[in-house]
Amino acid sequence: MAIRIGLMGFGRIGRLVYELASQSNDIEVVVIADIGRPDILHYLLSAESATQQTLHGNTLVNPRFSARMLRVDKPGEIPWDVFGVDAVVDCTGIFRDAASMQAHLDNGANRVLLRTLPTDHIDRIVVPGINAHTIAAGDRMLSAGSATTNALCLLLHIVAQKLAIDCVSMTTMHCYTSDQSLQDYAGRDFRRSRSAAENIIPNTHEAERWIMTILPALADKVMTNTLNVPIHSGCLLDANLVLADAAIDVTAFNAIVREGAAALPGIVAVTEDPIVSSDVLGSTLSLLCDEQATEKAGKHIIKALGWYENRGHAARLLDVVRLYHALDQQEAA
Repeated sequence: MAIRIGLMGFGRIGRLVYELASQSNDIEVVVIADIGRPDILHYLLSAESATQQTLHGNTLVNPRFSARMLRVDKPGEIPWDVFGVDAVVDCTGIFRDAASMQAHLDNGANRVLLRTLPTDHIDRIVVPGINAHTIAAGDRMLSAGSATTNALCLLLHIVAQKLAIDCVSMTTMHCYTSDQSLQDYAGRDFRRSRSAAENIIPNTHEAERWIMTILPALADKVMTNTLNVPIHSGCLLDANLVLADAAIDVTAFNAIVREGAAALPGIVAVTEDPIVSSDVLGSTLSLLCDEQATEKAGKHIIKALGWYENRGHAARLLDVVRLYHALDQQEAA
């Protein structure tokens, strides 16, 4: 029997989750909740998706499944139990607090999975390839991290299995996001009020707050920042790792990363090609390590680059849904 999920939010990530589910053989999207009109949401999906789908009234239909579209804007307004969903994937990036997640549960959701990091304590942040073995059947409020958080943590996880890391400074060159304005417009802070289409905009990143949850050994050792750049898709992770062992050179570091990537097929890979951001579009990897770009500075600093895009994170969201479904099946056996 297929896994039935509901989507809250049908923006870029929500549409990617829908498309990947429609291409799978085990997951069905049965309800989509969003503030947008169903006909406009269908139009946006059709403009970027290779999957054929049609809209019949408020029902989105593709060859594998049908999804009811609800025009709502708050978690407490969706009767998830009526649709028999196994999990809700909140793709809004807005309702990240425990109270909002509880509203989903109170309305019949079995579990709620955030597509980004939470704002307060939840049951678990799950990053496939790192801590999937820690999941528990009693988990209800979940996060799959974020595209940047997962890319960084996967790189650090691979390296930390072989080398002692003293500290890390990471900057992601990140495509502009839907909460930025394309023209100068008064926003929540000064820099994010400037045009996303015309500027490189320094921004903070909250991954460092949650590193201790995902990689406890690196607590208080990681600093993260963002540069939002004027491109639509594709991101670049720039990590400077201070290693305890001064003998590690570029060749040795790349060998460690390549070995670690081989142990995480479909999640991490390595490229020897001189790629740029557009070359990673369409990838379902969480991290594509750029072997040519690895450099050493001084005795202890290794600079590593890695590429990723939102489709990879959408794939990991579905992976987390699958992990919990398999656990539930084991518990029921």
